[in-house]
Amino acid sequence: MDIVARNNVKVAGRRGGRPMIFSHGFGCDQSMWRYVAPAFEDEYETVLFDYVGAGRSELSAYSAERYASLDGYAQDVLDVCEELDLTGAVFVGHSVSAMVGVLAAVREPRRLGTLILVAPSPRYIDDGDYVGGFSGADIEELVDSLDSNYLGWSSQMAPVVMGNPDRPELGEELTNSFCRTDPEIAKQFARTTFLSDNRDDLGKVAVPALILQCSHDALAPPQVGHYVHRAIPGSELTLMRATGHCPNLSAPEETIAAIKAFL
Repeated sequence: MDIVARNNVKVAGRRGGRPMIFSHGFGCDQSMWRYVAPAFEDEYETVLFDYVGAGRSELSAYSAERYASLDGYAQDVLDVCEELDLTGAVFVGHSVSAMVGVLAAVREPRRLGTLILVAPSPRYIDDGDYVGGFSGADIEELVDSLDSNYLGWSSQMAPVVMGNPDRPELGEELTNSFCRTDPEIAKQFARTTFLSDNRDDLGKVAVPALILQCSHDALAPPQVGHYVHRAIPGSELTLMRATGHCPNLSAPEETIAAIKAFL
């Protein structure tokens, strides 16, 4: 199978430079990195792609069985790395892609040498002392709402996820991105995302990691960022002024500066 076509892989930047992979979140595609990735092209070989089922990937390659867990998405990342022969890459993962990157780096640390985790959450549901931001009933209601009326759910949830109500165009962009996604695939990805629990995987990370935590995030509150930081050995945590769940769109300059400072 042609992985480059399957995942709509785009390579730019300095050929022969250290690879830097940008990975999008739920309901999105690689265009979400358009304000961030170019800032690294002088020094890095940048790699953007769409998960199977997203953006301009080959929808015919989608398998409900493979993508029933985040491991299937981690395999997409590793497939791209193998196809392009990438080693020691910097992996920049937004939202659920942060945990996808964790899984890929644990499985093949030779491929991913550094993790940049943007607004990560290993579990969205509160559990004992763990604060994920949602109750089990909240998530059940969210998934049921998505199942019954995906377009309505998208227009309601996207502005909440994006935050920044004073900049409604950002919420509109995320709504449009959600609405471009095949509803059946989106429903399964949402279920896979919001019911996942990757807390036990964090301690297995053996590569340098940066956590970028927004100051106010409806999906991943600050407690989550602190938890991820404590759980990943030797990781660094940057608390951003940016608000919302998508600083790659709402605060690209601050996002770029934080990544560059870490690297």
